Amino acid sequence: MSEITITLPDKSTRSYAAGITPLEIAESIGTRLAQDTVAASINGVLSDANVSITYDARVSLYTGSSDEGHGVLLHSTAHLMAQAVKSLWPKSQVTIGPAIKNRFYYDFDIDGTFSPEDLKKIESKMRELSKANLPVSRQKLSRNEAIKLFKGMGEDYKVEIIEQIDSADNISAYSQGDFIDLCRGPHVPSTGKIRHFKLLSSSGAYWRGDEKNKMLQRIYGTVFSTKKELKEYLIFLEEAKKRDHRKLGKELEIYTFDDEVGPGLPLWLPNGGIIIDELEALAKEIETRHGYQRVRTPHLTKGDLYKKSGHLDLYKDAMFPAMDVDGIEYYVKPMNCPHHHKIYDASPKSYRDLPFRISEYGTCYRYEKSGQLFGLMRVRSMQMNDAHIYCSHEDFEVEFMDVCQMYLEYFDIFGIDKYEMRLSLHDPTALGKKYIDEPKLWNQTEDVVRNALKNGGINFAEIPGEAAFYGPKIDVQVWSVIGKEFTLGTNQVDFAIPKRFNLTYTDENGSEQTPICIHRAPLSTHERFIGFLIEHYGGDFPLWLSPIQVIILPVSEKTHTYATSVQSKFKAAGIRVKMDDRPEKIGAKIRQAELSKIPVMAIVGEKEAENNTVSTRRRFIGDQGVIKTDQLLKNIISEIKQRSLPHRES
Repeated sequence: MSEITITLPDKSTRSYAAGITPLEIAESIGTRLAQDTVAASINGVLSDANVSITYDARVSLYTGSSDEGHGVLLHSTAHLMAQAVKSLWPKSQVTIGPAIKNRFYYDFDIDGTFSPEDLKKIESKMRELSKANLPVSRQKLSRNEAIKLFKGMGEDYKVEIIEQIDSADNISAYSQGDFIDLCRGPHVPSTGKIRHFKLLSSSGAYWRGDEKNKMLQRIYGTVFSTKKELKEYLIFLEEAKKRDHRKLGKELEIYTFDDEVGPGLPLWLPNGGIIIDELEALAKEIETRHGYQRVRTPHLTKGDLYKKSGHLDLYKDAMFPAMDVDGIEYYVKPMNCPHHHKIYDASPKSYRDLPFRISEYGTCYRYEKSGQLFGLMRVRSMQMNDAHIYCSHEDFEVEFMDVCQMYLEYFDIFGIDKYEMRLSLHDPTALGKKYIDEPKLWNQTEDVVRNALKNGGINFAEIPGEAAFYGPKIDVQVWSVIGKEFTLGTNQVDFAIPKRFNLTYTDENGSEQTPICIHRAPLSTHERFIGFLIEHYGGDFPLWLSPIQVIILPVSEKTHTYATSVQSKFKAAGIRVKMDDRPEKIGAKIRQAELSKIPVMAIVGEKEAENNTVSTRRRFIGDQGVIKTDQLLKNIISEIKQRSLPHRES
């Protein structure tokens, strides 16, 4: 048998007989590596670890602790779960079961729902199948063969998926024991590789996320390559559950939803209104310093504008249906962009007017399917921290970097220590479909953005195929203090829209030029950003952002008069203050203030009333001793003005 040369990631080479598998290569390097290997990369393509290699190749071996290997492990565990469900509920149908961030899920069509006891049974069956160490094998199928196979198995959803696959595409299925599933792969070599897993929850989910389709039953789970990693992740999930913005948002009376208002349409309660006011005040302050002018645009617009902007051609599925007004189609606004372009065009511009920066907290409406709505993170009505910058090509890099620096300024204010900027690029094969068909402009603009980031010393990752339809963009990923990842702001470049809207300015030589447009939304929407902040702070907002900043706690009725005077003094100074004058013991009042996550407690007893002082307590810090009332007020005003983050010190 002929020999082939395998090049490993460290550039070293090894000779093997043709037909060797990545798993056998791992075994030749070390038994432990072979035990841990779950997948491989062959010439840059993620592959099964038991596939034969018959040619010279670059090979990387992936254990379950690597990002690539963990993704395969998650996906394979979804298959293991589906096998267990089919074993326990033979009449159930399987649909789709992907890997997501640190988790997997699978949707099933069954009669009824899965109970917590059912999940225990499924998990027990999965352990049984794991111990059996069933080989996992891949088979290639033609479209007709695949339809015949899954139709014979009574798997109607799989047949529907196959029927939508191009007949020229390769179709593959994976089998383990008596279970077979439609899948591109790759997968682990055997079920014995799947050991440290946990089923987390079950819920309803519409087929393909469309509420017009049948409600399926979804099971979520997780898996790791070691028991330690699994334990750490389960602890993380428990902490994340405590910080869930849906739970805390209700407990802290920040927002609510109402069936008669409609799904995905949040109602901001007074506490939420205060947080919104503070965020808008911060945004206005920073934007004014950066040279922005504020504008306002209507919620309703003629369809002609969205035809011109390209939204009706490329974004219509995310828009609410048109309404007829005097025979003319109107739409509720999905984006502020076209309106801002019209504001730019409202008067002639010269090079002296540029950069022209306008901003707005504009309310937009987007149609999200019911199955995709999620708390404040996926809604149908949103207030966006939006702005557009119109500048010359010469000024583009400076303006683009100024926006990036604005992001960093916000991160510092909110204590966001971990973040990543992702440069989303276009997919050349989708020009004219998903993206505006201007290949030269795409390449030029992406190069300009890439160079701007490099010149600014900003770390970034490139993500192909995720650009906006009108240009490349920076998506900003941030992590909360417990390590939960969120997508927040965006910084987008639009090279096509200024031409569509015939936006121009006169340069120094009196010639007409087309500006570049930068879209940016560093604070995302109120909905998404406040959802993030609730989880980031665990509901313990810094003093300047807290709906109630100070609570006065009189020890007894004798001190009510003095306590009321303290409250009045703080209120007159602009502090958000309340008093707990219930006939309860002081310990109970302190506990309630802690549960309400109020940053400052001012306790008033008879001695404090006599000496014009208060006894103070701070969240996470505890007793701060006795202080003159005026000095406490001065300290609080200073902390609010500086937008300090005392929680960082706790």
